[in-house]
Amino acid sequence: MPETVSRLVAAAVAGLLATACAARLAAADNLASEQDFGLIERGRYLTTVADCAACHTDPASNDLFAGGRPIETPFGKVVSPNITPDLETGIGTWTDAQFDAAVRQGRDPDGARLYPAMPFPYYARMTAEDVRAIRAYLRTVAPVHHPVESNQLPFPYDIRAGMALWDALYFEPGTFKPDPHKSAQWNRGAYLVRGPGHCGACHTPKSVLGGDEKHQALQGYSIQGWFAPNITNDLALGLGRWSVQDVQTYLKSGHNRFAGASGPMAEEVADSSSRMSDADLQSIAVYLKDQPGEKTSAKPLAASDPQMVAGAAIYSDLCSACHAQDGSGVAYLVPNLSLASSVSSREPTSLLRVVIHGARTVGTPTEPTAPAMPAFGWQLTDAQIAAVTTYVRNSWGHAAPALSASDVHKRRSLDSGG
Repeated sequence: MPETVSRLVAAAVAGLLATACAARLAAADNLASEQDFGLIERGRYLTTVADCAACHTDPASNDLFAGGRPIETPFGKVVSPNITPDLETGIGTWTDAQFDAAVRQGRDPDGARLYPAMPFPYYARMTAEDVRAIRAYLRTVAPVHHPVESNQLPFPYDIRAGMALWDALYFEPGTFKPDPHKSAQWNRGAYLVRGPGHCGACHTPKSVLGGDEKHQALQGYSIQGWFAPNITNDLALGLGRWSVQDVQTYLKSGHNRFAGASGPMAEEVADSSSRMSDADLQSIAVYLKDQPGEKTSAKPLAASDPQMVAGAAIYSDLCSACHAQDGSGVAYLVPNLSLASSVSSREPTSLLRVVIHGARTVGTPTEPTAPAMPAFGWQLTDAQIAAVTTYVRNSWGHAAPALSASDVHKRRSLDSGG
């Protein structure tokens, strides 16, 4: 009898221990699941901030992250690789360390150097934890079997070994270091702009080798047939007239009381900044509003200049109905040319492109419709376009060099692939 009781007690104790063990394992599994979900969600958000889809999703197929999109550079085209978890044509076999090396060091799994069309000089500022989160999210996307030949540059740019010199000149490894003299909000904005947001990849002037001119950080650069404008706090050429709220509104909706996003920036707003948190957008705005601009001494052309007279007449006939005679436009609908510093940028690339070809501003998830600027290239001669753009660039307090008919002809030729 005592032996039977002992066995029953032992069995009961074993059952209780098994139940407790199972409960602990279940709790641990739930905690791990919650942690994994949190990591994946963080990675999804950071992938949006980094605008990975813009390069790694080809609009022709719309297969998310499957690559194949040609990226224009001054040296030729680089085609974005497949970053889905496909085992053969994507990054499904990459280790976390290999992924981190590609993102933050510009090295592929076999050690070859990546071209800076992949903005690793900016992503280098990201923390290892943020990169690991992006990796965790990318593991969850649908794998797409899509082989891509990324390096399609002409000789000698197709020789990746040449990137060793480029890296030595322009690549500075190391994560972002907060400025102890600035607020937490400023530092968050700095991290986003300098790191995952890689704003300088478009908005900072480049050297002949394609490296950032760091002494002109965020002061504007022509890229992919558009001019990414000055986004420092410069009063004449940058965001000096914009408030923090103006910057935040623009990044959220693609327009504000001054301007509307078009071209690559419209894409960026639609795919990235419009999906960011209000807190992060405000942090970016606070940081940008604290960036010094460039000193300019340009003087506007006299109103009596023949080109200004001709341009004023064309503007009155074709532009004033929407933009108003004084250039004030319609807040949040038609850009305010009188206060849009981008019209007097040192390079008129975007202004000419919009006048010649027209443009549609951005539609976002919350504001899917957007106004459009009609094309006038079919209606106006090169000389007439030069006159009206010169007028806009030298009216209402703006000052910029006059444009010629040959400038317009060159723009048309570049846009047509000539």
